Amino acid sequence: MAHRSRAALTALAALGGLVAGFCSLAAAELVSALVRPEAGPVTAVGGAVIDRSPAALKEFAVRHFGTGDKLALELGIVVLLAVFAMAVGVLALHHRRTGSAAVLLFGAVGAVAAVGRPEGSAPDALPSVVGAAVGAGVLFALTGRLTTAPPRHPASGSGSGEAYRAFDRRGFVITAAVATMVSAGAGLLGRRLTSSVQAGATASRHDLVLPVPDSPAPAVPAGTGLNIRGLSPFFTPNKDFYRVDTALVVPRLDAAGWRLRIHGEGVARPLTVGLHDLLRREIIERDITLACVSNEVGGAYIGNARWLGVGLADLLREAGVRPPSAGGPADQLVARSVDGMTIGTPVEAVMDGRDAMLALGMNGEPLPFAHGFPVRMVVPGLYGYVSACKWIEDIELTTFDAYDAYWVRRSWAQQAPVKTESRIDTPRSLASPKPGTVPVAGVAWAQHRGISRVEVRVDGGEWHTARLAAADNRDTWRQWVWEWPATSGRHTIEVRATDGTGATQTGRRAGTVPDGATGLHSVVVDVS
Repeated sequence: MAHRSRAALTALAALGGLVAGFCSLAAAELVSALVRPEAGPVTAVGGAVIDRSPAALKEFAVRHFGTGDKLALELGIVVLLAVFAMAVGVLALHHRRTGSAAVLLFGAVGAVAAVGRPEGSAPDALPSVVGAAVGAGVLFALTGRLTTAPPRHPASGSGSGEAYRAFDRRGFVITAAVATMVSAGAGLLGRRLTSSVQAGATASRHDLVLPVPDSPAPAVPAGTGLNIRGLSPFFTPNKDFYRVDTALVVPRLDAAGWRLRIHGEGVARPLTVGLHDLLRREIIERDITLACVSNEVGGAYIGNARWLGVGLADLLREAGVRPPSAGGPADQLVARSVDGMTIGTPVEAVMDGRDAMLALGMNGEPLPFAHGFPVRMVVPGLYGYVSACKWIEDIELTTFDAYDAYWVRRSWAQQAPVKTESRIDTPRSLASPKPGTVPVAGVAWAQHRGISRVEVRVDGGEWHTARLAAADNRDTWRQWVWEWPATSGRHTIEVRATDGTGATQTGRRAGTVPDGATGLHSVVVDVS
């Protein structure tokens, strides 16, 4: 009898901890809607975890969870919070004030994480502080229902002799139910408030009419796409375009309020521009392939799109900026995002004549929110972590000696031109094609250098020259195909590319850190 009573009491205490945790998160959700969604404790702590994780752990997450790495992190935090809440509930059963204090301590952790974010400010602490106060109060009240009655002893002759607690089960259930319902309402209200605030941003994107470019992209040559089943399309649809960033909550900015500041060393005329200022300038349209430095050999973190925007070099020249080759004092352009991300780009690369731009359109529509609406940077030939700042709000001219951007402080190289790479899209690894002619096809890329040749070999034999699709420009990937006379058995197929400078892709295997993976992509197939 006593044993069952203790077990029930412990279970209710753990349940009380979960209820208190839920109430805490719901209250924080409501307050973060009034401050900003990124200030919520789960998002703030998750962001702090990302900021402090070593490069190897980040690469593991990207490799195994892909673009779902942020969801996996948030789910992991919620699970840990649930375990923590249950443990605190049991602690509070025996040490009521200590349990509530533990909730307040965890709230302090969330507040410090929120304020300590690169874009954080003092008000960002409020969601965690208020949420912790609510959670501590609810836990204190629920625990009181479990500890108000004095201990009593089992009936004589039970053989136990141990005391157990009589508790107010009905009062506990009513208190927990009321707290849960009120908190659920607060959480839903918070969600509605957040949606209401974001509705303006959604409307501004919907209402944005992209201008006809003053300098349109040249027509894509006939034969750019090989129309082979399993081969990546030449243009990557926006919904399929890779996304790798550190934003747990995608910023949703109202285009009307967006501003970009350009300042720093060598800026003779600092500028602040809005979206409509950009729309009044010369609009260019270009086909450019972007690649992520986290892309493993043969990986999917690469995509090709038609971008619409304003030439970045022209804007810098208007501000009086000169590249280092022309005597300018700054060799690094530090782009800052509204979420605190910093990306360092060589000034020389931006101003050397390539189509570096502030993009506001992607594949014929305004930038999707996940890809940087209203404005992002695009610089051909450089990996995204040193060029492709999304949700950009600030450009500072400085030097590489004076400032290390976000990823550089985390073991990545300061400068990272895209390496010459190739990938087999079809047949897939472990496919079972039939003997006979099998099209082996894929894509190759070396942005700003172009692709001049692709070769394929089977089982380590001689290299065979693949047929290249027509080239759009040197800043886009290129499709290729080789007709393989397949014979029965298990075979390993490898591919390599040669860029426009005559340099052939290296076969030396290296990981993504510090400046991009190298090696030859291969697939194993069983022909039967």
